[in-house]
Amino acid sequence: MTAEPTGPLSGGSPRIAALFLTPALLLVIVFLVYPTAYSLVRSFFDARGTEFVGVENYVTAFTDDRTLVALRNSVIWVLVAPTLVTTIGLILAVLTEKIRWATAFRLVMFMPLAISLVASGIIFRLVYEEDPDRGVVNAAVVSVHDVFTPASPYSGARPREGGGLVGAPDGALVTSGRVGASSAVGLPITGFDPVDLPARAAAAVRPEPGTGLRGLVWLDVGGTPDRTGEVDAGERGMPGITVEVLEGDRVVATATTGDNGRFTVPDLPGGPYTVRLPAANFAEPFRGLTWLGPVLVTPVVISAWLWIMSGFAMTLIAAGLASIPRDALEAARVDGATEWQVFRRVTVPLLSPVLLVVFVTLVINVLKVFDLVFVIAPGSVQEEANVLALQVWQVSFGAGGGDQGLGSALAVLLFLLVLPAMAFNIRRFRGDRS
Repeated sequence: MTAEPTGPLSGGSPRIAALFLTPALLLVIVFLVYPTAYSLVRSFFDARGTEFVGVENYVTAFTDDRTLVALRNSVIWVLVAPTLVTTIGLILAVLTEKIRWATAFRLVMFMPLAISLVASGIIFRLVYEEDPDRGVVNAAVVSVHDVFTPASPYSGARPREGGGLVGAPDGALVTSGRVGASSAVGLPITGFDPVDLPARAAAAVRPEPGTGLRGLVWLDVGGTPDRTGEVDAGERGMPGITVEVLEGDRVVATATTGDNGRFTVPDLPGGPYTVRLPAANFAEPFRGLTWLGPVLVTPVVISAWLWIMSGFAMTLIAAGLASIPRDALEAARVDGATEWQVFRRVTVPLLSPVLLVVFVTLVINVLKVFDLVFVIAPGSVQEEANVLALQVWQVSFGAGGGDQGLGSALAVLLFLLVLPAMAFNIRRFRGDRS
């Protein structure tokens, strides 16, 4: 004889259900409902929270220059970042269907999400370091630049005092006096270590006057004051220096120094002339771009966010792509559609609900972005990279802040901006469930 069930499996006491729901409900009230309500009330009080000021904090929020910059940057984030991530995710999701190791590739692309945003910010702070000896991006940029425009080996060089050369306003070095067409001139240079001379640099030998203008450019490393401008034993010439001969302000001839630093300019009229060593001979080496400066800091932070979130978008879109009926794709191909036409006219329209959900979710995410901006942007340019979430923290708790009334008003404004996107996603999920 078998026992009969005493009631339906779905039954149960409402008290038991309430008992299970109460802890979660308490957490929601303590960490969500109460802070939201308190922030709303606090936004109508002054910085100390003792005096009711009405909407004054909201007026300040829309007139403060720092808040307006944060609002402008938040708009840039919303317009640029979700669109790029959704597009990249779509492209990657489609391409991974064509490769053998699709699962492994998706796993690698998703891994940045496993890293905290603070750690990711530290990584990208180092990646975009201005010093090319430390920053990966500038190291690559400098390497490519130097392939097409080799760096000068004589950066930082300056004329030897009393040696007949003086600095020009444009950074060039010119002879302090005029020279004749058959003169022999010595142009001593100092300002850098002899070990930095090119390996092909040969011993310097001062030329004798003769046919044409002759000269020597060499590294004058020292000696006694009475030897200034004289070639001492062991001193070497400076090869590869461009030399210009000027008549007035007009360049009439050019030459390049040989391995021993000597040059000759033949067939010059009587003169007199000025010899100039252009500033390009002594230009500082290209050190890359100031990625974390006020101009590029926002695109840099957005690029870090793209690296983190592209795997998230790709994973969701790939899941939607797997649910597309293959019959529709094959029918389009049978009708003669190219792969681009299948993608544009069949795949994308069928994926549009998923793409919309991904886009809206990313919009919510960028409106709340804080960690990356705070960590990547140096303190000197945080105002240029500022966003609303960071502005809330700076006003409420940052240096020179402490105005939690204004901070609460900004938090309420941020909540109102996020609310429509959240409501859209909730309605979308409910519609899919029904």
